[in-house]
Amino acid sequence: MDGAEPRKPPVDPFDLLETMSDGFYALSPDWRFTYVNPLVERVTGRSRDQLLGRDVWELFPHAVGSDLWRAHQQVMRERQPVQIHTRSMAVGRWVEAKVRPTPDGGICILFRDVEEELQVRARLDISEARLRAITDAMPVLISYIDADQRFQFANRAYEERFQRPLDQILGHTLREVFGDELYEVRRPYVERALAGERVTYEVPFPRGEETLLSLVDHIPHCAPDGRVLGLYALIQDVTHLRRAQAALEENERALRELNENLERQVADRTAALGESERRFRAIFDSALQFMALLTPDGVVVEVNRTALRWSRIQPDEIVGRPFWLAAPMRDDAELQAAVEAGVRRAAAGQVVREEHVMRGAGDVVATVDFSLKPVMDEAGQVLWLVAEGRDISELKTAQEQLRQSQKMEAIGQLTGGIAHDFNNLLTIIRSSADLLRRHDVDEAKRRRYVDAISDTADRAAELTSQLLSFARRQALRPVVFDVGQRIGEVSRMIQSVVGPRIEVVTELTDAVCHIEADRSQFETALINMAVNARDAMDGEGRLTIGLRRAYHVPRAGRRAAGEFVAVSVADTGHGIPRDRMERIFEPFFTTKEVGKGTGLGLSQVYGFAKQSGGEVVVDSEPGRGATFTLYLPLTDKPADAEAASVRSGAVGPAARRARILVVEDNAAVGEFARQLLHDFGYETVWAAHAAEALQRLEAEGAFDLVFSDVVMPGMSGVELAEELRRRWPSLPVVLTTGYSDALAEQGAQDFELLRKPYSVEALSHILRRVLH
Repeated sequence: MDGAEPRKPPVDPFDLLETMSDGFYALSPDWRFTYVNPLVERVTGRSRDQLLGRDVWELFPHAVGSDLWRAHQQVMRERQPVQIHTRSMAVGRWVEAKVRPTPDGGICILFRDVEEELQVRARLDISEARLRAITDAMPVLISYIDADQRFQFANRAYEERFQRPLDQILGHTLREVFGDELYEVRRPYVERALAGERVTYEVPFPRGEETLLSLVDHIPHCAPDGRVLGLYALIQDVTHLRRAQAALEENERALRELNENLERQVADRTAALGESERRFRAIFDSALQFMALLTPDGVVVEVNRTALRWSRIQPDEIVGRPFWLAAPMRDDAELQAAVEAGVRRAAAGQVVREEHVMRGAGDVVATVDFSLKPVMDEAGQVLWLVAEGRDISELKTAQEQLRQSQKMEAIGQLTGGIAHDFNNLLTIIRSSADLLRRHDVDEAKRRRYVDAISDTADRAAELTSQLLSFARRQALRPVVFDVGQRIGEVSRMIQSVVGPRIEVVTELTDAVCHIEADRSQFETALINMAVNARDAMDGEGRLTIGLRRAYHVPRAGRRAAGEFVAVSVADTGHGIPRDRMERIFEPFFTTKEVGKGTGLGLSQVYGFAKQSGGEVVVDSEPGRGATFTLYLPLTDKPADAEAASVRSGAVGPAARRARILVVEDNAAVGEFARQLLHDFGYETVWAAHAAEALQRLEAEGAFDLVFSDVVMPGMSGVELAEELRRRWPSLPVVLTTGYSDALAEQGAQDFELLRKPYSVEALSHILRRVLH
């Protein structure tokens, strides 16, 4: 009709579902999606085309068994609506879901995100819990009372004060809680507070046989429009405070009387203090030590006359100045820095004691036993520093003379023992040599005398090796080997060494323990410890050889940088007296009779341990035996293949007609080596030193091998070998030595090494191997 308003089209309910902020979806009786709104698409990450017509549990199998799955099943089965709160695995948040049946036999689900709502509620619960915890911990009665004078909040202090639980206080009126008599006393103040006025007052509160005095503070709680909604009540017990105030007033009166008496006593004490100061100054100035009193930051306050006279300075030249700038430290920046550092340490509470060389008056230079000691109060705070010094120059000289005397005595004892052993060895060699010169010696005796000379030379070499090992000058040949395996092999030899009356027991770990060390020296150290144990047991007892892993070295003053293998030899002997414990590893110390030995057995153990990067530790008590433990660094390297040992026997023929340059500064040794190599079938040339060797190589050139001593004047054998490697890389070099600092510290630098004294077989073997 003309003029009539057009009718508005009806609202499509699906339009509302499309725009709503909550999620909505519908499922058919066979669990297939029939409708999803846009929020469901965003939540699931799937488009509408990917959802409609699909089975919900096939698309979301992880939801099977969840609270939401059970709600779907219940509504589909019972046809009654269900509302649940659950944590959605799709969005990882809490949702509120309403599941309802639909007329077509399916169900529809409306859900909304309640994560933030729950978080706000949780924060509110936490805040209330914190407020309750804080108020309950306070000794003050804290409460909130509404406009009807009813308790809406009260802390735990109310329970103690009124001897009733909070549920009998909260919701009750002031009159019900306090009683008529106490309420009437408080009522005027409460009414004023509910009228908007802050009120503070003190009232008595009876409790049992005593009456407490309470300080009450009523603070109005107002709405934004000014209406009073209630009041906060704070009640504090001030009984003891008021009693203390009364006592304080009494004390003030008594204090005035005391002050009058103190003023009289101060005058008497001042006179006594002056006398005490004079006594202190007399003691301070008469002390033989140099003394000074410092502030914690090192400024000099007092200095005694002994120090002033020794330095020939006046008090104004040092008092009030930093101590490290005083005359004894003048013109010595290093000493000043050391003293300043000592002041800082003493100010931190340490006692500092050091020796310094200081300058006195004129050209006087003295070694001073210097100390700094903190003076602390009862709280441990440093008030002063006391600096003391004592001239110990004469004492140091006397100590040095004593050390020299002891050193000479020790050297005399050492040389006497060595001379005894070497004379015994030389006696065998000399006698055997004299007998060999006789014409009537048959072949069997000749062989016996030659073997005696050879064996005795080996024992002499072992004695020299022990000396070098202790001095850490032994040129070691480290190889990687299994310690447990070596102990197992050596233990059989040890049993024969210690004798049948000593039981030898091994306690070895099952783990493989590889070390990199000189295998021969290790075995010698083990045997030396066993022999020492045998002597300690007088040839009868129990000797236990142990092997284990260790992560630190006891009493060695350092932590292990990695793992160590600990090889222990324990005996059941008489033990070691404490006064000898510190000297047992000295090469010149022995408990045997004079001339009965050098005491180098344990010295070899000590030297081998140190040179191998390890340590040796002894535990002993008199009457309870002793345990020597050798600590050596473990290695993860594989064990080296067993080197073929050179045995006594016929000397092999020369590898070929080779030309060898012999470098030896000792003419006799050089000629002997040259002749020996000639007898092997080699052509030899001798050079007396490294420079001559280089000249011959430059001039002649055609040498197949260089056989050089290590210790020579000028260029050493190692330096010569390195020079040869640089100039003639393919020229083989064999080094030989019985002693070398360089080899002991750096090794043979990958060059072949033959130790002196060497046997004919060993020399022949190494030359044939190198030339091949």
